[in-house]
Amino acid sequence: MNRRIPETIVPNPEHLDPHHRWHRPLQAPGTTQVDFEERVDFRRLHNYRLARTRQALAKSGLGAVLCFDQYNIRYVSSTVIGEWARDKLIRYCLLTGNGEPYVWDFGSAARHHKLNCPWLAEDHCRAGNPGMRGAINPKVGLFEAAAKEIKDILVQEGVANLPVGLDVCEPPMLFALQKEGIDVRDGQQAMLDAREIKSHDEITLLNIASAMVDGVYQDIAEALKPGVKESQIVGLASKRLYELGSDCVEAVNAIAGERCSPHPHNFTDRIIRPGDPAYFDIIHSFMGYRTCYYRTFAVGRASPAFVTAYKRAREWMDRAIELLKPGMTCDQVANAFPTAQDIGFESEMAAFGLNFCHGLGVGLHERPLISRLNSYKDPYELKAGMVFAVETFCPATDGYSAARIEEEVVLTPDGAKVITLYPADELPIANKY
Repeated sequence: MNRRIPETIVPNPEHLDPHHRWHRPLQAPGTTQVDFEERVDFRRLHNYRLARTRQALAKSGLGAVLCFDQYNIRYVSSTVIGEWARDKLIRYCLLTGNGEPYVWDFGSAARHHKLNCPWLAEDHCRAGNPGMRGAINPKVGLFEAAAKEIKDILVQEGVANLPVGLDVCEPPMLFALQKEGIDVRDGQQAMLDAREIKSHDEITLLNIASAMVDGVYQDIAEALKPGVKESQIVGLASKRLYELGSDCVEAVNAIAGERCSPHPHNFTDRIIRPGDPAYFDIIHSFMGYRTCYYRTFAVGRASPAFVTAYKRAREWMDRAIELLKPGMTCDQVANAFPTAQDIGFESEMAAFGLNFCHGLGVGLHERPLISRLNSYKDPYELKAGMVFAVETFCPATDGYSAARIEEEVVLTPDGAKVITLYPADELPIANKY
């Protein structure tokens, strides 16, 4: 017998109270729950995310949304089976405008959900396997079986005559859905609409995730000495994050010396040397909520050219953050960033990702995304409750040094509040001599 599931939250704005507490400092409690103060209310978080999805679905004209994107599955169903599933395209989730989430999961994970996820109906937790990215030959028929099961649910819930939004999938899955007569549309846009405004609980989780990285940068500053490898810093950061409670260290970029310009977006076994520029990006999540958090250091000493580059990057950063407030539009913020030519690139496409802002939440890149590449064509309005990662990059005139800074900010009714607190107003010099 199925357990009773919570009453459906209809897509009505009055049910979408994000429970913000703008009159108080942004909260960053510890990583465990306690009985003597309110921290994160996970049931409230689940209800908010599901209500946001239903509202976006109602506005989209779609009858249902089918998600293979792990960020969307967690947002809709509040289920996850870890980093293992990130690139498998094996888990999927269906939500119709009239129903509760269905989740198809890898083997015994479905039974785990039945036992441990009381917010899901037991018969909505199902085992599924479309083929593990081709490892099981499509001729076995798993895609067709999955598509038929999905079609049957759409019929039962009265939305089979409406389009279905799909975020990502393997091509055979798309073909199988179409063979069932399902009108497949882009569902990622509806999901990004849903994820755009963060609740108090989401902001708290993002703030906790940032606090972890604050501490890791202190460890990096102390360890950043000649003779240490980039890869060792990556190992140090990853270990410390998991000790602090991270549920996924997605990536740690570590770039030093002559590797700093142009930005390679990776790490190697390069040995740190005296006077090196060095910058790092820490991407991890706490309860599914991510960081994208760069800091730049000089090792022991800094050249005048490096100091100048850092000052310019900081000026661009501060100018952009000043403009991040409700009512502004993305094109206005994009004006704060240098052109591609200002930093030595031939086009905005070639320079993309060096000076821009991106939304941050359960996904690393959420809406809005602000840059000179796209924002003049899509002058999106900013709203309270959005969370951004703001990134700047400035190459130095010496031809190899470069400054890379990133701050995460929450848009409150009064403007942007920075939640990445490791000091970066001036160039940090690690182990100065």
